[in-house]
Amino acid sequence: MNKNKLNHILAVVFIALLHYTTNIMAQNTKITKLPVFDISGYNFIIANDLGRNGYWDQKPIAKAMGEWADKADIEFVAAAGDIHHFNGVASVNDPLWMTNYELIYSNPSLMLDWYPICGNHEYRGNTQAVIDYSKISRRWVMPSRYYTMVKKIDKETSIRLVFIDTAPLIDKYRNNPEEYPDACTQNYTTQLHFIDSVLSVSNEKWKIVIGHHPVYAHTTKDEVERSDIQTRLDPILRKYKVDYYICGHIHNFQHIKKTDSPVDYIVNSSASGSRPVVAITGTKFCSAKSGFSICTVNRSSFSIIFINALGEAIYTYKKEK
Repeated sequence: MNKNKLNHILAVVFIALLHYTTNIMAQNTKITKLPVFDISGYNFIIANDLGRNGYWDQKPIAKAMGEWADKADIEFVAAAGDIHHFNGVASVNDPLWMTNYELIYSNPSLMLDWYPICGNHEYRGNTQAVIDYSKISRRWVMPSRYYTMVKKIDKETSIRLVFIDTAPLIDKYRNNPEEYPDACTQNYTTQLHFIDSVLSVSNEKWKIVIGHHPVYAHTTKDEVERSDIQTRLDPILRKYKVDYYICGHIHNFQHIKKTDSPVDYIVNSSASGSRPVVAITGTKFCSAKSGFSICTVNRSSFSIIFINALGEAIYTYKKEK
């Protein structure tokens, strides 16, 4: 190859790379009009699909979480599963506890209670160790695989939170003991009875259920995941008019409202990396950004704010009653 031809090829490659880099930078620095919202209520963060050993967007999002935790004076973090990609943890002494969690979420404003649940990636490892880590870390508060609590918003208003274990509700995981050894050992009927019994006596003004897998979502993941959740869990959510079902797993933001359901279905994006998304029937908002959410609750309203990796609020939704 002669020198002139080589120089021409190199010039073309350089221009193509420059064009590609410019486009990527433009996408990442595009400033949009941010929604107006109020964070003067009782506030907490929802985060999930976290653990990448600090890679992808995990560190920038952890930084944004700390800044928002301070700004919003949050009360706790709800960790909606997949804190540990890719194969869960082996024990409470697994080094992943440090590289995925402790050393990443080190902002003083995040040194408060974290309420976790297991995701499908935890089920690839030792799920009991995820629960037992509550004995090791002051801020890791996981009394069992599924549990409930009530938080006082003010003297007259409370919120009921139900944290659930969705992998055992899905046959795909239950029928694959080699990859998900703990899933088939769980009695999902017992869990459904627990969820039903808790919600049946709940007289709190606000009721939310937090799980890892979605009821409705756009995703390329197996349809059986959603169909099992729709068959087993969704009737309970509808029966007791749960305000929000909040999940992760899909790695993007989605807000879906079905015309025949009182529930707002929220898919919280990954706090480390994201995937493409398109609107489906019932979609009120969707975004392929990574990030986390802030919930702000008061006597008359319950708002959810989607925050991207740059710390920008890209969507807010307020439910009033």
